[in-house]
Amino acid sequence: MEERIPDLWEGIQAQIKVVGIGSAGNNALNRMILGGIDGVEFIAMNTDVQALSKCLAPQKLNLGPKLTRGLGAGLDPEKGKAAAEESVEEIKKLLEGADLVFITAGLGGGTGTGASPIVARVAKDLGALVVAVVSKPHAFIEGTTRYKIAEEGLRQLAEHVDALIPISNENIFKMGNSEMTLDEAFGLGDQVLMQGVRGISEIILKPGFINVDFADVRMVLENAGTAVMGIGSGTGDNRAEKAAQQAISSPLLEFRPTGASRLLYNITVKPGNITTKDISSIAEIFQQIVSDDALIKFGVVYDEQLEDNKIEVTLIASEFKNETTRTATLGASKEQPVKEVKRVTIPEIFGR
Repeated sequence: MEERIPDLWEGIQAQIKVVGIGSAGNNALNRMILGGIDGVEFIAMNTDVQALSKCLAPQKLNLGPKLTRGLGAGLDPEKGKAAAEESVEEIKKLLEGADLVFITAGLGGGTGTGASPIVARVAKDLGALVVAVVSKPHAFIEGTTRYKIAEEGLRQLAEHVDALIPISNENIFKMGNSEMTLDEAFGLGDQVLMQGVRGISEIILKPGFINVDFADVRMVLENAGTAVMGIGSGTGDNRAEKAAQQAISSPLLEFRPTGASRLLYNITVKPGNITTKDISSIAEIFQQIVSDDALIKFGVVYDEQLEDNKIEVTLIASEFKNETTRTATLGASKEQPVKEVKRVTIPEIFGR
């Protein structure tokens, strides 16, 4: 009987598909594939055949071959949209059967900006939970034209996804140093997109000290609207506090996520290397950023490759009750007041 259990588990696992759209999305897929995210299906879509051919994804779709002739969409989102509409039946076939669809793209160009809302719409119509993790251009370095295109693309994409996680290249650049090359900076952006997809995927697919199933994730992310993602890590003394504090003050955050009504976070450690104190410490800190009646789900995932004394935390916060906080996502960062920290006990965490 025990030998049959893995086969049964494989049959009931959530089907997760990751779609990289446009050149930036294709590059992000390459990073994810090389980084070894297991249990997900990778699909690359592009109007540029040459760029598409360089993607490592096992499934590829040339969008709008009649319209673009494989030459790309330039900075024209309408062309990217029309290309996706031309290929909508092929998109449906690729997305059929998915429980969760991630869309990753760089906004500000033609294909990622124009095609992503169409792909999201198709995925939603098929009944999938749809989460978009997309990068926004740096207004100064990449130009105001791209920035304006991206802002409009964000608004259109938000209409067709359950959760939208925008990540600003400007914030990504803050994570590096002044000597970092432009290629390294954009590579860091790919790494961030990968972390967002991996954090949510692994919380569903990988066994750990605390398991979270797909229904839990759907409960937190379904129709959640704009969300923010933070990543943190810690080693040594007070490693859990360091990781949690780093996650809620991450440069990736468009604003401090105070007042979130939904929170999903993933803790990654080496097998057996986590204590109840670690979990309690992280929970206490995250009490600062949620509303009093917030829906919170978390998981603990084991990673054999992680350092012995290291903790990594990925959080997704959404549905902000504070209107100012919520609308700040598409604008400048805004500081929000921090609630008084509530002491949390392990029985409270597990609902006992």
